[in-house]
Amino acid sequence: MRALAITVLERGWLSANQVVFDGDATCPAAVVDTGFSTHAEQTVALIEHALNGKAPARIVNTHLHSDHCGGNHALQQRWNVRTWVPLPSLDVVRRWDQERLSYALTDQPCPRFLADHALVPGESIQLGPADWEIHGAPGHDMDAVMLFEPQTRTLISGDALWEDRLAIIFPELMGGDGFGPTRATLDLIERLAPSIVIPGHGRPFEDVARALAASRDRVAAFERSPEKHALHAARALLMFHMLEVRTVVTEQLVAWMLNTPIYQLTAQHAGLDDVRAEAWARSQIQRLIDDGLLQERGGTLRIGESMT
Repeated sequence: MRALAITVLERGWLSANQVVFDGDATCPAAVVDTGFSTHAEQTVALIEHALNGKAPARIVNTHLHSDHCGGNHALQQRWNVRTWVPLPSLDVVRRWDQERLSYALTDQPCPRFLADHALVPGESIQLGPADWEIHGAPGHDMDAVMLFEPQTRTLISGDALWEDRLAIIFPELMGGDGFGPTRATLDLIERLAPSIVIPGHGRPFEDVARALAASRDRVAAFERSPEKHALHAARALLMFHMLEVRTVVTEQLVAWMLNTPIYQLTAQHAGLDDVRAEAWARSQIQRLIDDGLLQERGGTLRIGESMT
């Protein structure tokens, strides 16, 4: 990492990791991904510390889910930064189409930010002392990109590859093909043959073959039983929301699920009417209670002790 002037800020949920590049006379300091909006003040402080008080001049976003770009606005307010986003997202950000950006879909906050430049697959961007190849990484997010440095074979994968888990494949929840693009992205990573992967969540890792095999197994299992992927997504999105709000009246959480577009779409694809959709929502909450991730007392839910 030192040769690439990289500091990896490994974050817990809700924020994605930040990859901070030290600057010099040839290339300014930069940060890849900026975390969730409620962590923005901490993100600014962590980046400032990593750069020893220097100001970053570039933000680069692997994709525009709220946990990867929720700090963009705060960084743009704090410093004079230029922001790079995946090419298909550039005009969407400029129009601030929240449905296309997924924030309305998931009911997740993301303060409006500016986008200046596009990350174009097949081109490269200088970060630190090296040129990083830009590769499309559709699947989890169809517009996502990865960054690959070929000399050290370092891959910044965003949410295209994690060490131990598989990210939600959002196109599948909306009736599109996400499994095929996800498999193609995993094949691309195998061809790139990275020696180390810096994921969007979790620690950097070197056993790329094991991570690829595990991700392919999970994709195959979800393809055989798409309802299992829907359950996986519901569980993850519900916990994300609970980690954001921390405590909520149980009936309010049920209502939130029934009124949030991503859950409505999931219920429609599963063929659930309103009554069965409500029962399904309650069953998701109960599963998290049974697993100790949530606690319910007096009709109020809060984060379980295992998550604190």
